[in-house]
Amino acid sequence: MSKVLRILINVALIIGAFSASAFAADGGASSAEWAIYLGAGLGIGIAAHGTGIGQGNATAKAVEGISRNPGASGKIITPMIIGLAMIESLAIYALVVSLILLFVV
Repeated sequence: MSKVLRILINVALIIGAFSASAFAADGGASSAEWAIYLGAGLGIGIAAHGTGIGQGNATAKAVEGISRNPGASGKIITPMIIGLAMIESLAIYALVVSLILLFVV
């Protein structure tokens, strides 16, 4: 198991252990409401991380292709922009799901 994964698991366990006392003063709130907040936050965080990596890789490869063949920049830029829009739509879907979790459930 990598060091980063162990750190993320430990942080999630600590948040899960101590967040129940933070929501104890809510009165009529359910005991599992903290899981909704944690799920929404982790969902959008993981989606933003994944789309950031994807956009970085796509841009790096496009710039590398343009630097190797500057004459093909017009043929590289257009598909790259379309690809970046598709990648960003995944983050928007995750945001919509997180907002639904926060405000509807």
